[in-house]
Amino acid sequence: MRNQELWSAVDEYLIEHLIPADDALDAALKACEGAGLPAIGVSACLGKLLQLLVRMQGARRVLEIGTLGGYSTIWMGRALPAGGRLVTLEVDPQHAAVAETNMARAGLSELVDVLVGPALETLPTLADGEPFDFVFIDADKVNTAAYFDWALQLTRPGSVIVVDNVVRKGAVIDAVSDDANAQGMRRFMRQLATESRVDATGIQTVGTKGHDGLLIARVR
Repeated sequence: MRNQELWSAVDEYLIEHLIPADDALDAALKACEGAGLPAIGVSACLGKLLQLLVRMQGARRVLEIGTLGGYSTIWMGRALPAGGRLVTLEVDPQHAAVAETNMARAGLSELVDVLVGPALETLPTLADGEPFDFVFIDADKVNTAAYFDWALQLTRPGSVIVVDNVVRKGAVIDAVSDDANAQGMRRFMRQLATESRVDATGIQTVGTKGHDGLLIARVR
């Protein structure tokens, strides 16, 4: 069995045993596919991990940078306590419209704000609000370092920041890669190497989405 076939089979096994079927999540995936959105959202296993992290953090305010069709948003939104809020940023109006429909179907419209526009223009408008307890960054990789810097400005000591797609099928270690996304992640890693405001670790992952990884940081 080839690596990708094995990784996907193991993901399917884990989903079968640990993640029950869910009508709203299944419908969200179908809606994304039907609208022609790129198939770059999180896997079910990562979605469940995000949900568990939000719950374990006891997060009341969650920020997501990169909504796509709202699949990951549903996972995290369901972990919010009464009175909680999730703000998600999406540059593409079509993607945002799909996400809003998916939020409504999942019964989360009253808990989620979908803000449309370039994240680096939207993030400064959040600076006067309450700090976020949890941040998930899954947007264009070229600007990851800038998104992380804003996440630090919008959080508090003890907040958790998760960044997806940091390994890029191993391309993150290629100093001469012509992949702009890989170079974006390399800039981000150089930033973290001297960043004293967080404790962080990176984890390689394999599964239905192939070989990649995520970074988890706790704000000091």
